[in-house]
Amino acid sequence: MPAAPAHRLRFLIGVALGAVLGALLLRGFVSDASRQVADEAEERRAVVTLQALTSLVQRAGGEGDAVRGAVAAWQARTPSVSQARVFRADGIRLEASTAPDDVGDRAAPRRLRREEKPLFDRSQRIAAAVQTNREEQRARKPEIEVAPAGARLSLAGPLEKSAAVVGIVEIETAAQPVPKRVGWSGFLLALIAPVAVFGVLAFLLGEKRLPLLVAAVVCVAASLSWMGRAAVDELAAQQQRAAEQVAKRVHDQATVTQAVAAAQGLSGAAPSPGSWDVDDFRQPLGLLTPDGSVNAQRLAQAVGGAARELRRTLLAAGALALALLLLVGLGAFNVVGRTLRRNRQAYVYIAPAIVGMLVLVFFPFTYGVTLSFTDSNLYNTSKAISEIWIGLRNYADILGDFAFIKKGEGGAFVNYLNFYWTLLFTVIWTVCNVTIGVVSGLILALVLNTRALALRPIYRVVLILPWAMPNYITALIWKGMFHQQFGVINQVIQVLGFPAVSWFDHPASSFITALATNGWLSFPFMMVVSLGALQSIPADLYEAARVDGATRWQQFKAITLPSLRPALVPAVIISVVWTFNMFNIIYLVTGGEPGSSTEILVTQAYKFAFERYRYGYAAAYSTVIFGILLVYGTIQNRVSRATEA
Repeated sequence: MPAAPAHRLRFLIGVALGAVLGALLLRGFVSDASRQVADEAEERRAVVTLQALTSLVQRAGGEGDAVRGAVAAWQARTPSVSQARVFRADGIRLEASTAPDDVGDRAAPRRLRREEKPLFDRSQRIAAAVQTNREEQRARKPEIEVAPAGARLSLAGPLEKSAAVVGIVEIETAAQPVPKRVGWSGFLLALIAPVAVFGVLAFLLGEKRLPLLVAAVVCVAASLSWMGRAAVDELAAQQQRAAEQVAKRVHDQATVTQAVAAAQGLSGAAPSPGSWDVDDFRQPLGLLTPDGSVNAQRLAQAVGGAARELRRTLLAAGALALALLLLVGLGAFNVVGRTLRRNRQAYVYIAPAIVGMLVLVFFPFTYGVTLSFTDSNLYNTSKAISEIWIGLRNYADILGDFAFIKKGEGGAFVNYLNFYWTLLFTVIWTVCNVTIGVVSGLILALVLNTRALALRPIYRVVLILPWAMPNYITALIWKGMFHQQFGVINQVIQVLGFPAVSWFDHPASSFITALATNGWLSFPFMMVVSLGALQSIPADLYEAARVDGATRWQQFKAITLPSLRPALVPAVIISVVWTFNMFNIIYLVTGGEPGSSTEILVTQAYKFAFERYRYGYAAAYSTVIFGILLVYGTIQNRVSRATEA
């Protein structure tokens, strides 16, 4: 008698696992978002404090007893800061300090000591950042350094005089309390409620698969939706509290600086307190009004943007939870389990290879694809992916710019950094190289297949040597051969009475150097493949063709080429992929010169990553390359059917 179906049990397990997965993911995301809001609020309050002290120091003239008096008075009224120091680059001296160690013979003013070189280095970095941003007229390098120091924050910003950076102001905050963690009560309720409700519904519905499926999906979706809505509301309330705390810090610092300035008799107009709320580039955040109160409209926009981002994350977590529910409830895991038990010995044998593929191939590939949806660069590598997530913007920038020919004051010119120019050049490069490799390799294979040819084994060894030698060594040798002054090719040209050629000064001649180098490297592979295929053709076919009166050309078209097809087509596909991604030749021979005109996609992606430090953009570039080759390989395979048994 067949066993009764166990749909209720499977769906109950699926609901439990889906609820657990969804709740854990949601709690992780919400905890990260809550911690990020708390950290950002703490950093904003610290930056406000630093900017207030900096404005006070500048009003005191930036040096002398007035600065030391102002810093000491400010420190006495600011319990949120444990110590403050003012450093002047001219004279390399500590102008003022409230650090506990800077007393007695170490009291300011004095020159820095050897062990205080990090303070001097910090000043140099900040001055260089300010100068760079002004020269480039954009915010590229942080002008305020924020570094964790245990449970404290160490901040430093530029001290300016007449628009020139003359030193830095440095503070260290007092130890901050550990932020309260997100509680478990709501998440436990989200775990228990769907299981309990589904248990009751399953008892009423019986072993009816479709109603059970609908009930399970509704229970898990409703639970995750309730938890997500509660998380969004809590995060919005936390952002509101954070904004109010920053506004309070601005008000407190405005009161303190005003009192200190009055007590010390400092002249000069005080800046608007709202201007102290800036980012690391000293650009206003715009979340406060000039008088330091909360800008309700901008805060609502910021809260709405954060809520949208969190909702997208919650939707992804919910989709994973529902997918797990469906896999368990519909019996997919049962099928997989039976298969694993039945073939457990085979899976044990291939387990090391699977683990190696996961670690060395699939994880890096997945991470690269994920990185392509971010604005990751040299200056934000320490930030979480959620902070630099920009969606499809990199792909839009890469694929949406069709203008690789632009017009300037001197006329039209080619934008060699444009994706479509690089793609066009890569296609031309690939077609030319594969054609040269196939034609030359096939001709040499036909010659070596001639039985009457003397010294055939020696020729085979000699002709395969270019392929056996490491290609980067070959590339460097050929680059030397094309050297304008010392290269052997130019010396031969000059012996023949012609002037030396500047091979790398023009796109066409630079392309020829790369083509010659890669052609030298590619023909041995095609020669070996073609020769192996030629030797597998039965001699009886040629003998029968000769008896029928077929010429050599007719034998080649009717016998040789069709017989070579199963071997040549996969070899051509492999050669296209290799040549499309032939990094070494372009990078070592032409270097993309002149002006990136001979870059191919893979070298362009490399330079975006490791010379321009646009990691997210380079990851998107690489993903597009993978997509192009995947489409090509799939279409070529289906059209040729060469890999079918």
